[in-house]
This record gives sequence, structure tokens and C-alpha cells, in this order.
Amino acid sequence: MAQTKCSRAEAQGNMDAYFNNGADWAYQKSEEARGAPKVDYTELKPKEAVLLKLRGEAPKALRWKRLESRYHSHKECVENLVSILKANNVAFSCVNRVELDRQHLADVDLMIAVGGDGTVLSSAHFLDHGTIPLLGINSDPISEEDKSHGALCAVTALDMKEKIPQILFGGGKLSTRARIQCIVKSTFSETHLVPALNDILIANPSPAAVSRFRMGWLKEVIEPPTPLRDGGGGSGLTQATKLASSLSEPRILPKGQYGTITRFGGRPYEVQNSLNVWSSGMWVSTGTGASAAMAAAGGQPMNECSSDLQYLIREHMIENSPNKEEIRDLDNGILDKNQHLHLRWNSQKGRIFIDGSHLIHNLELGDEILIDSKAPPLALYSKW
Repeated sequence: MAQTKCSRAEAQGNMDAYFNNGADWAYQKSEEARGAPKVDYTELKPKEAVLLKLRGEAPKALRWKRLESRYHSHKECVENLVSILKANNVAFSCVNRVELDRQHLADVDLMIAVGGDGTVLSSAHFLDHGTIPLLGINSDPISEEDKSHGALCAVTALDMKEKIPQILFGGGKLSTRARIQCIVKSTFSETHLVPALNDILIANPSPAAVSRFRMGWLKEVIEPPTPLRDGGGGSGLTQATKLASSLSEPRILPKGQYGTITRFGGRPYEVQNSLNVWSSGMWVSTGTGASAAMAAAGGQPMNECSSDLQYLIREHMIENSPNKEEIRDLDNGILDKNQHLHLRWNSQKGRIFIDGSHLIHNLELGDEILIDSKAPPLALYSKW
């Protein structure tokens, strides 16, 4: 600004124009140097501002005002919540979302997430055992298209003074929500991912690349018990020696249709009805998440409190398959509480996105994935 002798508003306007379209801005400046009329980038007509906002190219000054407004709304909501808790003699502590840790959950009877659906989902990941109920408060209720929808929030900043005391004294609507258990077995490790409340997306890290995997269903194999050897009189074998001897003997498992037996958590499973899939990945959702990305992808509607899961293969490539209709019927289905979905990842790289894009787990060629609804359910307050 000192070198060009322009105001802060003019400098900011030029920077916004440069970041929106650097080539046009440079061309305009070269034309101005040749005597063309100078463009005033500090002036923004209302119609132009609306068009830029719809294209996602709003000047930083406009975007900052929007963010500042949301920040003040959130801060005011937190302050009002603190006042309500103090008025009802509730012992509490405030923790920033990025600083939340499981150590903060000791001796906690209720977790309150202030923000939007993303904050509720992030908080739910710390409630592994499902013993602590979760309450979501929408700090900036929907008034514009780009604000939080608050589908997982039972309370908003507008009605919290009325509803928070009701919940503190045993009121409100507490529902049980199923969550997704996802176990990834690699060459030398087995990883239990955090329970997903909404959905998981399993896909190639690049949206333009094909996701290759083999999908099937798991049936637990009941291993026949191995009888202990009888040492007989005078053999001198202790019970511990007999047990060690029995464990060392090989156990023969029955062969499945494809001769495929895998293990998760030490338990043997037979992989049944498997098929190779080339696609853009797979969605798996709970009843809670069935109205989100799953619905947008063409999934089936579900009751939000259902204990079932739903899976959907994205853009399944079946053009050259002889049994197209049969395979197409498997693109979208329901997993009941007793079923286990199995994937073997056949691409070089892969990624599991848990409840959005913030929490991920990387996959390698040959990794196996078990998916079911055996994760501890979440106690979540719903709208009433």
C-alpha cells in the first residue's frame, strides 16, 4: 500500500480480484497502463455480490463478515449454555472440540456438543462404549443455505433456555442409535476403527480412480472342541500340560464354497457369496445416516433408530458382466444385526472415511474389512 499509495480497501479489492481470476486481473492492469479506464475493485454492486456468492467466489471481505457473524452466534450460544448450567447448579467443564480427549470423560453423566452436526459426529467418536448420553445444540440455527442443518441436534440456540432444564431433570427424548463397527485386518495388525454414527465411505483416495475390492458375507465357523488327553494313572501330566498339549494340536476347519476362511479377533469366518467389484467405492450407513449422503446417492429410506445397516456400491461397472441384473440387485442392500459384510481390498491404495472427511484410515492391497452393527449403540437426544 505504501509503494502504490492506495487505500486498504483498494488493496483488498485488488487482491480479491487477483485470487478470483489472476489472468483477467493482470490483463486489466496491463490495459490500464496503456491508458484504458481504471477499474474500481472497491465497488461491488449488490447483484454482482450475490452472483459471486452463489459461485463460491465471494470477496474475502464478504466471507469474513459471514464467518464473524457465525463466530459471534456460536460464542453467544456457549455463554448462554454456561449461564443455564450455573443457574441449575450443574458441575461442568468446557472443552474445545480440537482439544477433546477421553480423559475429559471421567465421571461425566452427559456430553453436550455445541455447534452443528459435524460437532456432534466428532464428539460421538469419543463415546466408544455408548454409556454417556450425547446432546447436540445447534448454535447457529438454519437461516441461510450454507448454515448448519442440525439434524443431529435436539436443541437450538433459540429454545435452549426452555429445553436444557428439562433434560437436566430427566426430560427430553433419549433415543438409541446404532453405529457401524469396522475392523481392518492388515498383514501384521488388526485395527478397530471408532464407531461411526452416520456412515463410512470406502474408496480410492483419488475420486477419478477405480476402487477394486471383493465383497462377500461372513458366516462364523464353529470350531469343534479338541478333547484333552487323559494322562491316566501315574502319567504325571498336570492339567496345564494337558491344556497346552491340546492347544498345540491342529484344528481342521470345514472348507467353504470357495475354500475361503478368514479370521477376525481370533474367530474363524467363512466368506460366502463373494463377487469382484470395480466401482467408485462403497457407502455404508446407519439408520441415522440414511437421510444424508446415502439418500443423495440413491439409497433406501430407513428409520433413524433402526439397528440395521445399509450399503450401496457407487457407480458399479457391470457392463461386461453376463448376469447384469443379478449383480445390479446386489448394489444396494440392508445388513441386519446378525450379518457381517466382508471386503478384501484389491487396489494398491484405499481409504476409509468415517463420518465425513476429517477422520480417515488408509488401506493397502490385501487388507480385509469386516463391517457390521456390533458397535456399542449411542444414546443420543432427539428432537421432541
